[in-house]
Amino acid sequence: MNVITAVKYYVAKMTEESGPGMKVLLMDKQTTSIISLVYSQSEILMKEVYLFDRLDAAVRNEGLKHLKCIVFIRPTEENVRLLCNELRYPKYGVYYIYFSNIIPKTDIKLLAENDEQEVVREVHEFYADYLAISPHLFSLGISTCSRGLNWEPAHLQRTVQGITAVLLSLKKCPLIRFQSSSDMCKHLAEKIRYVLTQESNSFEFRQESNPILLILDRRDDPVTPLLNQWTYQAMVHELLTINNNRVDLSNVKGISKELKEVVLSAQHDEFYAQNLYLNFGEIGQVIKDLMEEFQKKAKKHQKVESIADMKNFVETYPLFKKMSGTVAKHVTVVGELSNLVGTYNLLEVSELEQELSCQSEHSTQLQKIKKLINDSRVRDIDATRLVMLYALHYAKHTNNDIAGLCSMLKKRDVPEKYTKLVYSILDYSGISTKQINLFDREAVAKITKKLFKGLNGVDNIYTQHTPLLAETIEDLIKGKLNVQTFPYLGNTVLTKKPQDIIIFMIGGTTYEESLAVNNLNKQNPGTRIILGGTTIHNFESFCDEIQSAMVGAIARYRPRSVRERNERDHD
Repeated sequence: MNVITAVKYYVAKMTEESGPGMKVLLMDKQTTSIISLVYSQSEILMKEVYLFDRLDAAVRNEGLKHLKCIVFIRPTEENVRLLCNELRYPKYGVYYIYFSNIIPKTDIKLLAENDEQEVVREVHEFYADYLAISPHLFSLGISTCSRGLNWEPAHLQRTVQGITAVLLSLKKCPLIRFQSSSDMCKHLAEKIRYVLTQESNSFEFRQESNPILLILDRRDDPVTPLLNQWTYQAMVHELLTINNNRVDLSNVKGISKELKEVVLSAQHDEFYAQNLYLNFGEIGQVIKDLMEEFQKKAKKHQKVESIADMKNFVETYPLFKKMSGTVAKHVTVVGELSNLVGTYNLLEVSELEQELSCQSEHSTQLQKIKKLINDSRVRDIDATRLVMLYALHYAKHTNNDIAGLCSMLKKRDVPEKYTKLVYSILDYSGISTKQINLFDREAVAKITKKLFKGLNGVDNIYTQHTPLLAETIEDLIKGKLNVQTFPYLGNTVLTKKPQDIIIFMIGGTTYEESLAVNNLNKQNPGTRIILGGTTIHNFESFCDEIQSAMVGAIARYRPRSVRERNERDHD
């Protein structure tokens, strides 16, 4: 079960089936992202693809009849219409058409009617209809999936298609379990079961055991996306944002032209692949070692004194240049992370975040939050996330001061879109109706503080928090996941421990949860787990998710009135 291998297989097959000769790859916006995540441009060139074109581009390439055209597009109504136009007036010699998902027979018929010049050689369904981020992680690139705490119909359809493609590409026909407290989970589960029934011929796979598809709702754990991160990949996404493996560094002071946008891909960057799960202190030490190794090699290259030295230099120069690029990229990224950590006092902020998520010391934590709200180094978003975490933890505490903290945010001139989030997240997570307090499960556990070492200035950061997802998957692996809380869809109940598990998080997953899944895969050799989500969140994107979800939703959490607060304070 490897989503990157699955997508790469389809791309390789497309380029091989069209035979030898110069080719053009015709895509849409989504399939361009799907392919660019798993193949570099140089790798595609090695498959004789010399030109890239977009079906939905306003200005298209001129006709090049000597080229074979590989079409890889999503089976949308708009794409079918554009492809019909393309076939009526073909720009290329012959067409090999691949849809990234199941396409209705009526659309195939429509394409055939428009292929008057008979340029189409093949039409296939290749199920690469999702973003393969890492071998065990995929996303559908849906930034906000709900309105009024219900599915946006278009996003529901896209999610059904995306999960269907994952199942078909991995050749799995799973038993479906879902979070019973979420109507969105149940709705999605039923839609997927309908597709499995309707397309039963496509899902006839030989399976050693019954895979499990477990559908979860982000609303059950709103804490994880609120926390600052301290492993390399997650930290880059939190502070700089990773978008389809690309990181925009154009705002970095004094940045060179070549480094204004960098690619962080575990597929094409060995250093990143080896270190993406290291914590900030460890990555600092590794970067230091990488620099020292590079400097040694640079000195060697400076000593070109003989013909043999020159020959050796020419032979090793491409590797040296590649290493030079790797060093420059990661030194720049880690340097900027380090700068942001210091500038915004993130060590102190993050330590308090961890305490709020794992410990119950109301009065102490309240005073610490007030202190940090008044700290000019702390960003508005970090002040807001601290108050959001406080609100989630202490909403039902008799002496909570959510309103007072919100007043402090307003005095600080924090934008209204952030201050509104404090109450919105309480409604989003259903805190007023929840029977189980998310924080209780960790309050009883023994908290261990992990000290980061290896980089100056990083000496007191704690990583106490464990995502709720890790606990859920552990129970599932052990066969102890509550059947009432996470029922099976239909009458089937799996008695054996599952070997293949696909988790899907409605409302987006995180790189912290991806790390948890990576660790669980290592700890359970007989079990293979894949995690997917509508998107991969950092704090900013999660705020957008909450705001979108609460549009038109009924507010259930009622802030205390001034009079009620005064009476409480008087008591």
